[in-house]
Amino acid sequence: MKVLQVFDCNFKGWTVCGIALISVAAGSLLTRLTHLNPVSADSNRVFELRVYHAPPGKVPALEERFRGTVSKLLAKHDLKVVGYWVPENATALDNTFVYIVAHPSPEEAKKNWDALHADPAFQEVVKSVQAENLVEKVDSTYMRPTDFSPMK
Repeated sequence: MKVLQVFDCNFKGWTVCGIALISVAAGSLLTRLTHLNPVSADSNRVFELRVYHAPPGKVPALEERFRGTVSKLLAKHDLKVVGYWVPENATALDNTFVYIVAHPSPEEAKKNWDALHADPAFQEVVKSVQAENLVEKVDSTYMRPTDFSPMK
């Protein structure tokens, strides 16, 4: 009977130790997973809103240029586009093309834009855009996310 009681106590002890060990391992794993990409409100990450003003009727050609060539060049130079938009049912904005770029920091934005502008392939695109008169003006606004923004 004593042997059975000792075995029973040891089994309970090992069970408790095993559960504790698994709990510590799970807690450690969760802590590591939640700290892989920490997001804080004081991050240097910025977003750039770019609004292209095109002559009447030129937005479809501008869209095609971005679809075919420009988006690939932006990606090549680490300019991470969040999305592209064209206005819908907004006559005052009919001739606009909009996109947002996410940058790790203002310094990285400058470095990446400088690299893009120095790329001979991009210089060719600029020449063709000018020759076809696709853009009248570009507005660029850098934005920082608020502390309550879902995207940071």
